[in-house]
Amino acid sequence: MLIDQMITEMGRAAREASSALRKKDRATKDAALLLMADRLLDRKEDIKRENKKDLALANDMGLTSAMMDRLTLDDNTLKSMSDGLREVAGLPDPVGEVTGMWKRPNGLMVGRVRIPLGVIGFIYESRPNVTVDAAALCLKSGNSVILKGGSEAIRSNMILEKILRESLIDAGMPEKAVQVVPTTDRDAVRVLLGLDQYVDIIIPRGGEGLIRYVVENSRIPVLKHYKGVCHVYVDEFADLNMASDVCFNSKVQRPGVCNAMETLLVHEKVSSEFLPAMGKMFLDAGVELRGCPKTVEILPYAKAAVEADWPAEFLDLILAVKVVSDIDEALDHIERYGSNHTEAIITRDYDRSRRFLAEVDSSLVLVNASTRFNDGFQLGLGAEIGINTSKLHAFGPMGLEELTTTKFIAYGEGQVRS
Repeated sequence: MLIDQMITEMGRAAREASSALRKKDRATKDAALLLMADRLLDRKEDIKRENKKDLALANDMGLTSAMMDRLTLDDNTLKSMSDGLREVAGLPDPVGEVTGMWKRPNGLMVGRVRIPLGVIGFIYESRPNVTVDAAALCLKSGNSVILKGGSEAIRSNMILEKILRESLIDAGMPEKAVQVVPTTDRDAVRVLLGLDQYVDIIIPRGGEGLIRYVVENSRIPVLKHYKGVCHVYVDEFADLNMASDVCFNSKVQRPGVCNAMETLLVHEKVSSEFLPAMGKMFLDAGVELRGCPKTVEILPYAKAAVEADWPAEFLDLILAVKVVSDIDEALDHIERYGSNHTEAIITRDYDRSRRFLAEVDSSLVLVNASTRFNDGFQLGLGAEIGINTSKLHAFGPMGLEELTTTKFIAYGEGQVRS
C-alpha cells in the first residue's frame, strides 16, 4: 500500500474510533487500561525479544549510550509502564465534567462541559515506553491517537500496539483508537501532517529539529515546545544553603531533560559567597561551567561564556553562569534568552518572589524549588503527554484535562430570540 493511502486510511479509522469513544463511559475505559497493564507483564518476553532487535540495529547505527538507554525495555521499565496504566485508570475522568453553569435574564441556563479533542497525532523519538503513556492518556480522555515513533523503535512499538489493540477489543473499545504508524518511511510524517480532515491536534515530542519540522509542515494545529532553556536566579536575599540544593538538583539530577537548569543567574551581592562552594559542587559532579567575566573572576576554572551559550539547551552536564546586578537584569536576561518553559527564583523576600511570579512568562514559575518539578506527575496531574509552551490551548504539562476542550450547552423552556 502506498504511504499516502495507508496514512490516510489510518486517519479515517481514527476519526471513526473517536466517534465511538465518545460513547464509552469511565468504567469501560478503565477496564481497557487495566487489561493493558496486565498484558504488558504477561507478554513481557515477547516485548523484550522485539526490543532487542531494535537495540541491535541501534547499536549498529552508532546511537549514543543515552539514546540506547531510552530505547531499552527491561523488566523494570515494563513494570513502570504497567503501573503507569493503572495510575491513569485511577485518575478522575475529565470527560463530561460541567465546568460552569449560569442563568441568562431570559431564563436560559448556559454551561460548559468537557469533551475530548478528537483525534491526536503524536510524533515522537526513541522511548517506546512513551507509546504506552500516550495511548493511556488519550484513551482516558476519550481521544483516539495515531502514534508515529522513531525508526529506531519500530519493532518495539509494533508489538506494544498489538498488545494494546488486543486489550481494546476484549474490553469492548474501538480497535483503531490506538494506531502505530507501521513504517520507518519519513514520508509518513508528511502525510500525517496534512490530514486536517481527520486529525484535530498534532503533538510532537523530541528534539528541536523534529518539532520545527512539524510546525513548518503541518496543516493541523500543533502543541509543542522547541526547547527548555531553564534558569534559576539566586537573589541577594536567598538562603544560600537552600540555593545550593536547588541549583544542584536542577542541573545534575537529570541533565538531559527539558526541565533541567541550563543557566544560573546569581545576584552580585552574594556571588562571591555563593559561587565558590557551588562551583566546587558542580565541578565534583562533572559539570562544565561557562561563565560571564565576573563569574570567571570568582571561578578561574570556568570557561568564558560566548553569546551562543545563553540561549543554549545543553541537555548535558554543561551550565552557563552569569552574575547580575539586580533582579531587573535577571528578569531581562530571562525575557531575552528563555524559552517560556521553566524558571525559578531563590529568595526569602516576599515582594521579590511575587514580582518574579508576575513578570516571568513561562509555563511554570517556581519560588524556592527545583526546575525539575515541571512534570505532570510532580505537579499533581497524574501523568502528561508533553509540555506545551505555545499557550494554545494549554500552557505547561498536558495531562488528562489538557487533552480535552469544552463545548457550550444550554437548557431552555421554549425561549426564542427576539
